[in-house]
Amino acid sequence: MKRPNGWCDYHERMSRVTAYLHDHLAEDIRLETLAEVAHLSPYHWHRVYHALSGETIAQTLRRLRLHRGTGYLANTALPVLEIARRCGYPNAQSFTRAFRQAYGMAPSEYRERGSHVDFQAGGATHEAVGHAVEVRTLPPMTVAGFDHRGSYMLIGKAFESAVAHLWSAGLVRADSRWLGEYFDDPFAVPEAQLASRAGLSVPAEATVPPPLVRWEMGGVECAVLRHRGPYATMRSAYQWLYGHWLVQSGREAADAPVFEEYLNNPRDTAPADLLTDICLPLAA
Repeated sequence: MKRPNGWCDYHERMSRVTAYLHDHLAEDIRLETLAEVAHLSPYHWHRVYHALSGETIAQTLRRLRLHRGTGYLANTALPVLEIARRCGYPNAQSFTRAFRQAYGMAPSEYRERGSHVDFQAGGATHEAVGHAVEVRTLPPMTVAGFDHRGSYMLIGKAFESAVAHLWSAGLVRADSRWLGEYFDDPFAVPEAQLASRAGLSVPAEATVPPPLVRWEMGGVECAVLRHRGPYATMRSAYQWLYGHWLVQSGREAADAPVFEEYLNNPRDTAPADLLTDICLPLAA
């Protein structure tokens, strides 16, 4: 018997697949296993996934693995071989080939001169590194999504689940804004305890069904730093925003968490062209 919300159910099934990918990136992932995760026929499930996501599984795996790799390159001193293994590549050579194709440089080159390096120049002004901070009042927004506990690098799982449930509720719109809110400093809080949440903006009058969580954000003056490049390399941008811009600005941070707005889609945007607004609420 047909389910009236079958189309939305397919979104939920595909979100289970992407959640599984996030949790098993370092492993050899078999298509048969993903068909079981999706609870769909192995003959058809990948066509559904490709049609709904706009990516093949191979493209998704490559994107997620390289996203994780950029984080290790920018934020750790791990050898390239170890990073390759943690990202599901059998050796450094295969990781380097994939990385060079996506980023136009070898992993070792990226570690030395990727977008994160600009923000690591001690004492640099935002004009010097070419990234302006704009102070502006952001509109109030109602957001629906899910809480996430653990590494910020894995918040994509919460986004996938949020989108599937919002599709099911008919709350995804052309003007929906993609937003993440981050409560803890990853340098001060153990990774497993980091708290964040991810979701999409919805109309203020919308009814948000469980298990989705509803919250309000914005409506305050913020320092907005537009970051261009991979999400995984934003840690240096945060350190620069807090350690240089904020202390030199004469402003005080408000008692509210920092949040991010994602301005384009990683599925169809090159990593170097991803745009993210980092929004630091300021005290009046």
